Amino acid sequence: MRRRLGGAFGAALLAGALLAGATAGPASAAPAAAASPAAAGPDVTAAAELPPDGDSVASPPGANDWNCRPTAAHPNPVVLVHGTFANRYENWLALSPLLKGLGYCVFALDYGTIPGITSTGSGLLLPIGGLGPVPASAAQLANFVDVVRNATGAAKVDIVGHSQGGMLPNYYLKFLGGASKVDKLVGLAPSNHGTTLDGITKLAPYFPGVTDLIYTVCQACRDQAVGSDFNRTMASRPDTAPGVSYTVISTVYDEVVTPWQTQFLNGPDVDNEVLQDHCPITLAEHVAIAFSPTALHLVTNALDPAHATPVLCG
Repeated sequence: MRRRLGGAFGAALLAGALLAGATAGPASAAPAAAASPAAAGPDVTAAAELPPDGDSVASPPGANDWNCRPTAAHPNPVVLVHGTFANRYENWLALSPLLKGLGYCVFALDYGTIPGITSTGSGLLLPIGGLGPVPASAAQLANFVDVVRNATGAAKVDIVGHSQGGMLPNYYLKFLGGASKVDKLVGLAPSNHGTTLDGITKLAPYFPGVTDLIYTVCQACRDQAVGSDFNRTMASRPDTAPGVSYTVISTVYDEVVTPWQTQFLNGPDVDNEVLQDHCPITLAEHVAIAFSPTALHLVTNALDPAHATPVLCG
């Protein structure tokens, strides 16, 4: 949130970033070649050296070991899906190594990137992702899941997503045939029914040109606004798809996906969790929930409910 952005374009990026949790760090322009090959097209000069997903961008610790094979204890690879204005590296610096240490095969993708928009918050040249239309990003996720399944031999994957990344997999499940390939979907502060952003999206139309400027940069921001065409499409079908277990993990201090209760899903196999029910003293909000020890403990319990342990407050 403390990105040093300048001019009208920078203001648009900052406003759009509020619609999902980006990790803090300044932004800088970079050549189109710095964008994720998975989103912008592979670099044919280095195609032979690229990993199976075609993405040469840095992975978070523990993720994207394409030689990993699932074990009997953890038969489903875990796919991590970042939020709007984020990327796989920064969003999953905590969860990815945690899951790897527990014996999971962990994979993370970048999606919805626009060439030339980068984040250097980690000291590395990384894309700002999650900007494109949600259906297009969901198609990228569908392709990535197939790559993971082919590489590991697994029939199904589990998905953990943050913010937009917790919601867009449900589009994949409901509209792109993903329900047959996914066992569990865990969402951290997901924008499942859109967001009012504490009324800011309703206020924006009173300032001519501002809304168009934001949405030109970030189509996913338009999709996530309450009342959008995208949300009407999502509402045309039940919240959940048969055969998939859902867990939603929310915080009462969420200032981005508001009201926070709208993150919850209705369905026969849904567990809606509130962070403060397990740790009343935690102040974790929309961004920090991806790094909260209590939230991450809820994630590991959701992925392996047969071996769930009492959730620690931290």
